[in-house]
Amino acid sequence: MADPAKRIQRWDAKYNLERVAGTLEALRPGMLERVTSVFPQIYAMELQVKQTIDAEGVSIIQYPFYLAFGREMFRLRRMEVSGEGLAQEAATLIAKWTARGLSQSVLEAIRTQVFNTAAPTP
Repeated sequence: MADPAKRIQRWDAKYNLERVAGTLEALRPGMLERVTSVFPQIYAMELQVKQTIDAEGVSIIQYPFYLAFGREMFRLRRMEVSGEGLAQEAATLIAKWTARGLSQSVLEAIRTQVFNTAAPTP
């Protein structure tokens, strides 16, 4: 195990701000391109989730939690999970968020209406 002084020295070298700035400068164009393409999709998905939870009568204080579920579903779609695999992953997420106090029927409505995904086959 390295002593604390060596660890601090390695951390300081690793986080040289000039080096970090250079790295980020080189990565920025690609990052901007990806953000520019994905943010409109995220916005559209979140709008659909809000419309769905509005129709279900969800209290505005719970919006962030349902939006988090929507973002997790969105991430699965971006990872190209589809079909029965997506249905099973959605069921896992629904169980997780239901355990945290969200309504299963509302989560299922989001899964179906926003992400066009059915329940997994038994």
